[in-house]
Amino acid sequence: MEKKTVVVGMSGGVDSSVAAFLLKEQGYRVIGVTMEIWKEEENRCCGLSAIEDARRVAFDLDIPYYVMNFRKEFRENVVDYFIDEYLHGRTPNPCIACNRYVKWESLLKRSREIGADYIATGHYARIELLSNGRYSLKCAAAKAKDQTYALYNLTQEQLSHTLMPVGEYSKEEIRRIAEKEGLRVANKPDSQDICFVPDGDYAGFIEETVGDALPVGNFVTLDGKILGPHKGITHYTVGQRKGLGLALGYPAFVIEIRPESNEVVIGTMEDSLSNTVRANRLNFMSIADLEGELRVWAKIRYNHKGAWCRIRKTGEDEVLCTFEEPQRAITPGQAIVFYDGDYVLGGGTIISDK
Repeated sequence: MEKKTVVVGMSGGVDSSVAAFLLKEQGYRVIGVTMEIWKEEENRCCGLSAIEDARRVAFDLDIPYYVMNFRKEFRENVVDYFIDEYLHGRTPNPCIACNRYVKWESLLKRSREIGADYIATGHYARIELLSNGRYSLKCAAAKAKDQTYALYNLTQEQLSHTLMPVGEYSKEEIRRIAEKEGLRVANKPDSQDICFVPDGDYAGFIEETVGDALPVGNFVTLDGKILGPHKGITHYTVGQRKGLGLALGYPAFVIEIRPESNEVVIGTMEDSLSNTVRANRLNFMSIADLEGELRVWAKIRYNHKGAWCRIRKTGEDEVLCTFEEPQRAITPGQAIVFYDGDYVLGGGTIISDK
């Protein structure tokens, strides 16, 4: 039987390096690829040093290695989206967009064109074909590292051509495998920041890219009282407490961002709580579509521990989620992801907490 070919997206980190090793051990014909997506000198995960690390690992593993240019796809699907969302008062998750449209859609298309059967990554997640004939993500064996939240909107076609060998291991086990095999990235630290804004100054990046300083506006209370000026809506996100520069005599939180009036609404901790979430841009994974009402476990951001809620569709591409306990800082633009046990049921993009 002919060996299946898999293209492994290699970022130069330990996870994707060990993914390539594991798949080679399993008998696959492995091809290493690093995706060039941003300015080389500024990009930690796919810049020059990352490319050199990935190239050396590929050499050590004796697998072919290539660098593929996806800058156009990344700019259109991730950077432009990131800027547009902030300008409209929403807080995007660029990693989710990158996963869906660049790391999967673009890489899978190009990999299939060169004859590969699968693509693979170093994500901490697992893929299973369920009894209903649908593919779904299953939480990683090491729950603390689970990355299914950021992968909820992969399509059935993408899942059917994807391998995620790292999902069966803990981070410590992955590093031990890398050390045992002599991979030079065994102790390389993880990348934490958004790759195209390494200093974390999102507002500065947006202003520099747009080429214009964004207008200042007012902080206001829920009943419309002006509290003082703000620096521009791209400096803030729902739930934010630090860096507001307000002395109100009580802990102040960003409750809402109103781009149409250029206002940032300020309130108390209690004001930031809500039981309801509306979401659209839906993608269902373990089921084809949502029928009736379901009780599911849901996460409203990457580091949210999750909570029980009931979900039902209120339109062709809209779902209403009602949490059993109030949740803090439900943020438009972020993803809400629904779980059925360890499996991803689906998810969408948060519109509002009303």
